[in-house]
Amino acid sequence: MTFRIVANLLQVLFVLLLAPLAKGVLNRLKERLQSRRGPPVLQPYYDLWKLFHKDEVISERASWVFRITPCIVFAAPLVVTLLIPVLTAYPLFMAFMADMVGAGFILALAGFFSSAAAIDSANPYGAMGASRTRMVGFLVEPTFMMIFFAVSFAADSTIPYLVQQKWVASASAFFAPSHLLVIVAFVMIILAETGKIPVDNPSGDFELAMIDEAKNLEYSGRGAALMQWGGSMKLLVLMCVLLNVLVTPWGLANGTGLLDVVLAIPPIALKVLLFLVVLAAIEASLAKLRLFRIPEFLGAAFVTVFVALIVQVFA
Repeated sequence: MTFRIVANLLQVLFVLLLAPLAKGVLNRLKERLQSRRGPPVLQPYYDLWKLFHKDEVISERASWVFRITPCIVFAAPLVVTLLIPVLTAYPLFMAFMADMVGAGFILALAGFFSSAAAIDSANPYGAMGASRTRMVGFLVEPTFMMIFFAVSFAADSTIPYLVQQKWVASASAFFAPSHLLVIVAFVMIILAETGKIPVDNPSGDFELAMIDEAKNLEYSGRGAALMQWGGSMKLLVLMCVLLNVLVTPWGLANGTGLLDVVLAIPPIALKVLLFLVVLAAIEASLAKLRLFRIPEFLGAAFVTVFVALIVQVFA
């Protein structure tokens, strides 16, 4: 029991400390692919340090929702980290407290509070971003549910640790059409949920075109740092679900020693780096969609996973 608690803490530290680095690597890769120099890889750490040392300005009319939201956005990915295989291939402490549906609910709860806080700030751009984010979330959630259904048919479970043991049992299972379609749909969901191109442009500064970033305009100091850090961890958590559960469990620790868990960090980091290259290539090669074209993109994701489910059930 003690080892499993320590291993879970290592997973939390992995997500907590590596998330800003993953964001910095992604930003640098995108800039290099576009023949620009780009910011340093460690720039997200510098930004967090600067924000934590700045004063936090909060309107006296802001409610408790606005004040508590940064803590919820920061904590939600860490809670999900306790439920998914990040470094180990075997279940850890709290692994069976919730399945993939429960993990998605925790992330959705953080998104709900961030939208409510954006409206509570009385900033018109925040309310605009919140409404657009809810529109994206309304279209994303059915696709998430269909992914869970497809996974449950294939693995007879929605517990992440059990899915990663049964989902890819062999090379033929990996290259099964239903498996590949689910992976494609989940990548499209990651782009939408984390505000990446073609759904949103995280580096844009035009308020009228913002979606995800517009919700954070009123935060400053510690609140802004927690919101940014939470967004980075959400991206890394979704990547861990994709890479360790849906793609391949390669690199996860199978031994029950602390050294085995530590030695799993380099291969998992390598998997994350490879996916960041793919993500940067996608963002560098596509343009941001207009608002009324976003439902078409998410509709394509839903159709993709629906076809995967039909193939999985009737093949």
